[in-house]
Amino acid sequence: MPQGVSEIAAMCIGLVGLIGAAATTGMPMWKVTAFIGENIIVMETRWEGLWMNCYRQANIRMQCKVYDSLLFLPAELQASRGLMCCSVALAGLGLLVALAGMRCISCLQGNDWAKTVILMVAGVMQLLACFCVIIPVSWTGHVIIRDFYNPLLIDAQRRELGEALYIGWVTAAFLFASALLFLCRRLPRDKGSFDVYHPDHLLNYKPAPGYPNMMRSA
Repeated sequence: MPQGVSEIAAMCIGLVGLIGAAATTGMPMWKVTAFIGENIIVMETRWEGLWMNCYRQANIRMQCKVYDSLLFLPAELQASRGLMCCSVALAGLGLLVALAGMRCISCLQGNDWAKTVILMVAGVMQLLACFCVIIPVSWTGHVIIRDFYNPLLIDAQRRELGEALYIGWVTAAFLFASALLFLCRRLPRDKGSFDVYHPDHLLNYKPAPGYPNMMRSA
């Protein structure tokens, strides 16, 4: 695959991952009410997210309430907030860094070594964003499954995996694919320089006709 095509593909996949990370962070559908056993009241659905709780009645009316206290929240929810915000920041910053390393951008034109290093740095950021997504999503899924089979909890306290968790796992896959496309490249042997203007253009400089030459021969 040509490097130019792989760079564009990595940017597009990374953009999808960024949108997915932002959607997963804001969606309240992390935990959903489980309709099992005696809990047969299907007219009301409860969703629990990172920032708020939502109730939906008869698929018509939905009310949401933001959490009042941060310290009152469980540990996995507090950690998930920070990690998901870090994933959005890393994914967005990684795409901005990758723009400077793309071949179709005039920045550092002619310096393949510098552009390759920039793309690899962007790939590391995308990989870190992938980890920041997969950790809280998998952690929350583990807590839901553990509590679901906990015999000490009643049926009304049990929850199921919400849509946001599935979107988070898909988002982590997109970010991982984008990171691989940025990282799977070979550094050129010639390091060159980080100057915006290539030295070859400066060596080919010729004085304009009509102006005397400032250098005198001894």
